[in-house]
Parts: sequence; C-alpha cells; structure tokens
Amino acid sequence: MRKRIIAPVQQETALPDLEWLNIEELAEVEITSEDAAHPIESALLPGHASGWCAAGPGKQTIRLLFTNPQQLRRIWLNFVETRTRRTQEYVLRWSPDSGQSFREIVRQQWNFSPEGATSETEDLHVDLPAVTVLELSIIPEISGGNAVASLAQLRLA
Repeated sequence: MRKRIIAPVQQETALPDLEWLNIEELAEVEITSEDAAHPIESALLPGHASGWCAAGPGKQTIRLLFTNPQQLRRIWLNFVETRTRRTQEYVLRWSPDSGQSFREIVRQQWNFSPEGATSETEDLHVDLPAVTVLELSIIPEISGGNAVASLAQLRLA
C-alpha cells in the first residue's frame, strides 16, 4: 500500500485587511449605547482588540448608514463571552432605501458557556447589491436578565 501524510487544510476565518471595506470612511454609525471603555470603533476598525460593549443590559442596535450604497459580498461577525452562561440572539438586516424597508439576512441564537463555547463567529457570504443601511440587533440574553451585549468584530467586504 502506498501512502503519504499530508498537512491538514487550514481554513482562513478572515480576509486580509486590504479586502475589508473602510467603514470609517463609508458610513455613519448609530448605536443605542456604548461603554466608554469599549466604544463601537473597537469592533469596526482594524487594530482594536477590545471590541464594543453596551453601556447596560437589554437589547442593543448597531446601525451603519452608508453615504453611498454599497455592494456587500461578505459579512464577518465575531462575538466573545468568557464570563457568563447565556443564550444570545442577533438579527442582521439590510435596507436598500435608507431604512424605509428592511430585509432580514440572518437570525441566529448562540449559547455561550465559560466552560467551552466562548466565541461565535459568523462568516456570511451574501450578494447585496446596494446597501444603504446595515442593522445589527443583539438580544444578549433571550430569557431577560442583566447580560450586556457585546461585539468583538464586524467586517464587511
């Protein structure tokens, strides 16, 4: 029998920085709240490690309002929770008409557990031709409680 050992295939979880849209130049950001130590820029701009965190518990919304309509092919989200066991739900929607109407891209629930599942990464391949608004709503704990929403990273291509 002939055989050979091959290296495992490494799958990239992110695109090189050069391929991501520069959100700082292309969009205005609306948020329901933010912790001063973890502003929204920490989740949207490369080179920030702390991510965004809400100022308090409850549902939170992050809205990107694009100056000019953007074609989106990839949306990369990363959520991290290392301290609290909770079930989070998020909804990602887009609008082609400056927020007059929205179309849902994904609705997802995730169970965070400090003993194991501390990170959720979503790599969404989409074909959205003219996005004027991208909206992310996060319910940090679907059963209520005092959980605080957070977002480690959001990248668009």
